[in-house]
Amino acid sequence: MQPKEKEIGFEIKVLSNLIKRAIGESIIDSGVEDMTGLHGMVIGFIYHRSKFADVYQRDIEVEFNIRRSTVTGILQLMEKNGLITREHVKHDARLKKLKLTPKAIKMHEMVSQKIAEIENQLRSGLTQEEIHSFFTIIDKIKKNIE
Repeated sequence: MQPKEKEIGFEIKVLSNLIKRAIGESIIDSGVEDMTGLHGMVIGFIYHRSKFADVYQRDIEVEFNIRRSTVTGILQLMEKNGLITREHVKHDARLKKLKLTPKAIKMHEMVSQKIAEIENQLRSGLTQEEIHSFFTIIDKIKKNIE
């Protein structure tokens, strides 16, 4: 009997799970609390976007392709957990600018450092040529599935 041929999709899923687990364990080890994966992505988006523009709820809806009611719930929980504040905007009373609290900024910086460490771990033992080939193959696979 022939051994089963490896499946690309399955191997990508396994790798994704391993990476998520490594990031999750690394974040827990660093003492970061009150932050889900989605909260982390929203914090990262606000952190980077707010360097050049104000960030509003609508920006989160568009960036993550999620409904207004869902974003409202996410932001309410983040506000309750002391991760964001909402500030009124002078030019439109209906809008509230989203701002990260110092707690969220510290969390983002810690998580970013942990992700960079895991990225270095993923690349260890690989040559630049192998890394380039990996990304070339991944790009082709993504185009195949689009």
